[in-house]
Amino acid sequence: MKLHKPLVSAVMLCVLGAPFAANAADGDWKRGRVYYRMVCTVCHTTPAGGGKAIAPTSKTKAEWAAYLQADKHNKGKDSVKYYISKEYRAKVKATNKAAEKYADVPDDELMNDIKAFVIKGAKDGDSPAGCS
Repeated sequence: MKLHKPLVSAVMLCVLGAPFAANAADGDWKRGRVYYRMVCTVCHTTPAGGGKAIAPTSKTKAEWAAYLQADKHNKGKDSVKYYISKEYRAKVKATNKAAEKYADVPDDELMNDIKAFVIKGAKDGDSPAGCS
């Protein structure tokens, strides 16, 4: 009987904690939003970047997932992962505070953060978001 209470408590803790663990693995959409708006949007609004911001609402969740999975940026000329990489962040951190702030974040972690933001902010997402 002494083992029963701790065992039940441990099982309840696992059951109640599982949804939070799953969300953590999905990425931090807030950090993704900061990086997207301060790095991606800033670049895209320059003439060299096309002069137009690309809002998360410009695509559906499925379109964002396919875009990120394909890893094709600039009409297939570049890799999306490059613009999220530590190498790229090191290159632009002198002129971009978000790149500097997240310079040491692992690439996969930051990619998951950005994915969480664009999926959440997609046309059909939980909270459609613009680029402001």
